[in-house]
Amino acid sequence: MSPHSGPEPGDAAPVAWFVTTHWSVVLNAKAEDSVLATEALGQLCRTYWQPVHNYVRSRGQNPADAEDLTQQFFARFLEKQHYRLADRQRGKFRTFLLTSVKNFLVNERERATAQKRGGDKQVVSLDETAPGEDRPLIEIADTQTADWIYERSWATTLLAQVRHRLQAEYAGDGKGERFALLETFLPGEDSELTYAQAGECLGVAEGTIKSDVHRLKKRYGELLRDEIAQTVATPGEVDEELQHLLRVFSDKPA
Repeated sequence: MSPHSGPEPGDAAPVAWFVTTHWSVVLNAKAEDSVLATEALGQLCRTYWQPVHNYVRSRGQNPADAEDLTQQFFARFLEKQHYRLADRQRGKFRTFLLTSVKNFLVNERERATAQKRGGDKQVVSLDETAPGEDRPLIEIADTQTADWIYERSWATTLLAQVRHRLQAEYAGDGKGERFALLETFLPGEDSELTYAQAGECLGVAEGTIKSDVHRLKKRYGELLRDEIAQTVATPGEVDEELQHLLRVFSDKPA
């Protein structure tokens, strides 16, 4: 199984495949595995580009600067292999990355301030500062609101990826039109379409639609767990992240 693979439907031993998920590959990588780890980390970073960008924007940056800072952050994060500073006991990539972004923005602000003052202020290098160290945040926007924006963007991006994977599976089986109709019954949808109406559109019995929707939701749940598994260090954290996902959508920024 490739490091980008997830569990197949009906897998009885999730722990067996878990060691090949993205963040687990990164955390378990040895020096000789740096290429494999960087590839897995690159996939994670692509997933988190939008949440990080939205967080940077929420800290008071204009769109152009936020774009540049986000690109700079990920380029440095990958080049310097900052993932090696991750704490396996607190292994969620989502949390680790947010802390890294905060430290990066602090350093960038200090660097900009030093330049304005003629270079009389020492810049703290990201290479010398481990993510998670107790440091002040940039005082541009409300911290709790900025964190909430990051979390909400993470949750939205995650669900979008699950939906995309599900759609691709149906399209691959020649059932793209069927998915377009059935997806209105997925969680978060606000459609008033009934099973009977869906059956009429597809020319099948209402009972068939109910069975199809049941299978669709089951597969949706499997893919959601797989997407979450890519970003945590242990199987037990998958359920924790699922609960966090629900809280993110039910909570509002402080």
